[in-house]
Amino acid sequence: MRKFRLRLIHLTRIKHLTRKRISYLLTLDSSLQIIYQKTPSEISSLLNITPAKAITIHNKLHSLTFINQIKKDALNCYIITYFDSYYPNQLKHIPDPPFVIYAKGNLNLLKEAKSISVIGTRNPTINGRYKVNYFVAPLVKENWIIVSGMARGIDSFAHQKTLELKGWTISVLGSGFNHIYPKENIKLFNKIKNHGLVISEYPPNIKAQRHHFPERNRIISGLTKGTIVIESGEKSGTLITVDQALDQGREVYVVPGELLEKQTLGNNKLIQQGAKLILNTNDIIEDFNQI
Repeated sequence: MRKFRLRLIHLTRIKHLTRKRISYLLTLDSSLQIIYQKTPSEISSLLNITPAKAITIHNKLHSLTFINQIKKDALNCYIITYFDSYYPNQLKHIPDPPFVIYAKGNLNLLKEAKSISVIGTRNPTINGRYKVNYFVAPLVKENWIIVSGMARGIDSFAHQKTLELKGWTISVLGSGFNHIYPKENIKLFNKIKNHGLVISEYPPNIKAQRHHFPERNRIISGLTKGTIVIESGEKSGTLITVDQALDQGREVYVVPGELLEKQTLGNNKLIQQGAKLILNTNDIIEDFNQI
């Protein structure tokens, strides 16, 4: 593992070193060496943080155990940095790309342009699975890669249908690989890593936290040029992904919902606000051909 890559991976694992702070360090020193030579007091001044936070950072910078864990993780999964050839080009163009991605499976899927995100509520209607099948199946048969978040409900349906049809799917997790969430999807995780790709910006030993899911959603939308909203409640987390997709300049395609179903109120409001209503996959394919 080259020294610069190891330093970058190392820094992303240190508490209080946010992506913004790492970006700042890169502007000061493209080799990322100087931070390792600083005292806690100098780190506090450099990053404008409290002495307590600076001490935490300093201790982790010089923890051999911490560095050895990175090397162990590299034996069990791929670790891709922003500067590596396998880092997806689409992701480089979002406002806040991850510096490091952990991956298991077929890395070549990160280079495929014909991919689309499929998202939706964790509590779908009784027709939710049918809607997923209706839109996903034709895309898979045309060799599109289906990207989703392996959450309960619509996400899981999208992955499952793709695998059933022998297609390729990418799952973006809100946790590390050693702490799959939800636990009921461990089997699905194993299937995807063997017949697709699973990625996360979180190291393997990191458990899912509430704030991880809005963070990972920017990667789901950022990996593709478009996102399909199958079902979304009025205050669903799905709408966070939609907002991020729009901020990233991505297309958003919305399946019209039933008027009396709370799980699709978000869909209808998106359409009311000007999102692209889709009735079949041709609506998506034709639009993509013009992008």
